[in-house]
Amino acid sequence: MPPRGLEPSGLLLVDKPPGPSSFQVIERIRRRTGARTGHAGTLDPFASGLLLVLSGAATRLAHWLVGLDKRYVTEVDLAARTSTGDPEGEVVEQHEAPDRAELERLLAGFEGEVELPIPAASAVKIGGERAYRRHRRGETPEMPLRRSRIDSLELLSYDEGVARLDLRVGSGTYVRAIADALGGHCRTLRRTEVGPFSVDEADEDRIIPAADALPFLPAVTVDAETAVAIAAGRRHADEGVRTLHDGRLVAVGRVVLPAPARTGTRS
Repeated sequence: MPPRGLEPSGLLLVDKPPGPSSFQVIERIRRRTGARTGHAGTLDPFASGLLLVLSGAATRLAHWLVGLDKRYVTEVDLAARTSTGDPEGEVVEQHEAPDRAELERLLAGFEGEVELPIPAASAVKIGGERAYRRHRRGETPEMPLRRSRIDSLELLSYDEGVARLDLRVGSGTYVRAIADALGGHCRTLRRTEVGPFSVDEADEDRIIPAADALPFLPAVTVDAETAVAIAAGRRHADEGVRTLHDGRLVAVGRVVLPAPARTGTRS
C-alpha cells in the first residue's frame, strides 16, 4: 500500500482570487483532501488566476510543469512606480504617463529576449536570504538581472494612463519588472494560461489524473510485466515520455508513481 498522503493523486486547476497567498490556497486544498499538496509556480497575493496544484503522488511531476510558458493580463498604471512593482508597495516616483504613441514605441522594445532586474519583493535569495524579507526590513539590496523571454505583448486598451496588456512570456518572467521598466506598476495581474492549461478550465473540485497532467509529453503504453519491473526499479522508463499501463501513469523517466491503494477487504 502506498504511504499515506499519496492519494488522491493528480493535477488541480485553481482560479486563485486576489488576496490570499498561493500557499494559503494550497493549504486549504491540502486540508480538504488529506493528501500531500504542492504547486508548479505561485502567484503574488494581489494577483489572481491559474494555479497548477499537484496532489498526492503527482507532486513528483512538478519538474515538468514549473518551466511552462505563461500568459497574463495586467493593468499597468504608467503614472507611478512603487517599491514592489504592484499596488502593495509604496509610491516611490510619480510622473506624467506617456501618450499612446510613446507607449507603443516603448512596448515594441520588450518583445524577445530582455534583461530586467528581479523585483526586490520576490522570493529570490540574496546573500542566502529571501529578497522580500530584506525588503520588508527596509533594506535595498542590489537585485540581479534576469534574462526573460517575452513572446508577445499586446496593448488591449489605454485610458487615463492605465495600459491593459496581454502578455505571453517564458517561465520565470516577472510581469512586475516589465511594468517597472515601462515606468509604472501593476495595478492588477491575472494569469490566464500555463502551458496547455487555461484558467477557463479551472475547477478545484476536479482532479485531473496524473496520466493526463503532462499532455505535452509523448506517451507509451507498456504491459503489466513491464510496469511491475519499472515500479520495482528493475527497468527504467524512457526520459521525457509518459509510461502508461491500463490508463495509469507508471513513470516519467526515473520518476516512478506508486500504484493506487487497493480497496475492499480480503476474503
